[in-house]
Amino acid sequence: MRAHYRAQAFDEADLAAHPMDQFARWFKEAVHAAELGGIYEPNAMVVSTADAAGRPSSRTVLLKQYDERGFVFYTNYESRKGRDLAANPHIALLFPWHPMARQVSVTGTVTRTGRGETAAYFRTRPHGSQLGAWASAQSSVIASRAELDHAYEELHTRYPEGERVPVPPHWGGFRVFPETIEFWQGHENRLHDRLRYVYREDGTWRIERLSP
Repeated sequence: MRAHYRAQAFDEADLAAHPMDQFARWFKEAVHAAELGGIYEPNAMVVSTADAAGRPSSRTVLLKQYDERGFVFYTNYESRKGRDLAANPHIALLFPWHPMARQVSVTGTVTRTGRGETAAYFRTRPHGSQLGAWASAQSSVIASRAELDHAYEELHTRYPEGERVPVPPHWGGFRVFPETIEFWQGHENRLHDRLRYVYREDGTWRIERLSP
């Protein structure tokens, strides 16, 4: 199976000075493509972590916020990715916008979001998702689906719709501080454009072109 990508040229002159501004441009275009039915969940990203021994794992997570400081997602801190990041704060993100022949890949390190920021986001989640954060001991082995459903129903009885659900102490956000952000644009003959921002210690960014 082989696809032939056709896209406009992507040149250094087209780039924003700051990578998060460039990400905002591409993300806006991905959201527009999603509105037209071309992409499903443009904020879905592959999050890759490694444990203390260097064993990697990947999963799809939803981006919930981005700004000049980086990217934010939320999870159970006791999940596999949460445990990995507690032992090894290095992380990689990948936004696979295949219908647009685009990818954005990020490497960096994480810190936890503050509890105030976490609580503010938690309050925006649907009631069922708030209960789900309590019901699921994420990444742990369970006996059956019925066990999970029973835990959820117990929580729903304790906190019915309209009742304030407390923020789980084991649940919160990670902010990814990028060290590199690569913008990949597919082209014919596998001669893709790969433009990468690299963070400098003085707070500026170096832009470099990678061979496809």
